[in-house]
Amino acid sequence: MSKKAIKKYSILVILFFLPVVFLLMLYPATNNYNVLDVVKEDVLDISNLSSVTNSDVLLKDHITVLGFLGSDPESRIVEASNLKELVYNKFKGFKNFQIVMLVTKDSQDRTARLTQELTKYSVHKYWHFVYASDSDINKLFNSLRSSLQLDENLATTSVFVIDKELNQRGRLDNRTKIEIEKETQVYPLTAYDCSKVAIIKNKLAAEDMRVLLEEYRKSGRNKIDSSNRRAKDLNPDK
Repeated sequence: MSKKAIKKYSILVILFFLPVVFLLMLYPATNNYNVLDVVKEDVLDISNLSSVTNSDVLLKDHITVLGFLGSDPESRIVEASNLKELVYNKFKGFKNFQIVMLVTKDSQDRTARLTQELTKYSVHKYWHFVYASDSDINKLFNSLRSSLQLDENLATTSVFVIDKELNQRGRLDNRTKIEIEKETQVYPLTAYDCSKVAIIKNKLAAEDMRVLLEEYRKSGRNKIDSSNRRAKDLNPDK
């Protein structure tokens, strides 16, 4: 067989088998994706808080980023803005996605000013402020898994991810690759600090929320809201 014929058949073999090899490599990646860990079950729903008046806002059957702004929400403008720009604007197109912030009943004026600042350029349809008593705010917070504590204003800079079944999601093992190589003791990630852009951008938005939404998409339990087609792709660059 001539060199020309050998070269021809070699090219044909490569062209035939290359797509097959690619599909074999792609198959496990598309069928064995990691899910976001459940770090705590049975999170208390807002409907269980007797002091809440806007009980139409529920955690059940929603993918929720839950926060606590307490009695002085206006002072948390930096954290709220980070959450708006890096998380809310990115995922607001997904059906049943929402951000819920717990505030005290005496903070209406301060909440209104924060809302005005956040909605300066657009209406935040999927961002809810829920007014509750001090005891009910503590009750909901205590149903979460966290090493944090609410401050004197019943607030924290961190937010929590709650799935549709009222499970708190996060990472049971939050070690970096270097820490794993060094056999550092395992530690979890149960909350995301909104005052730290790197955590909100790289861990919550670019990774964990994407993984959770992909989990629901693959299970057929999550559909994209056609009113916002921008968010239909989980690619962080879009």
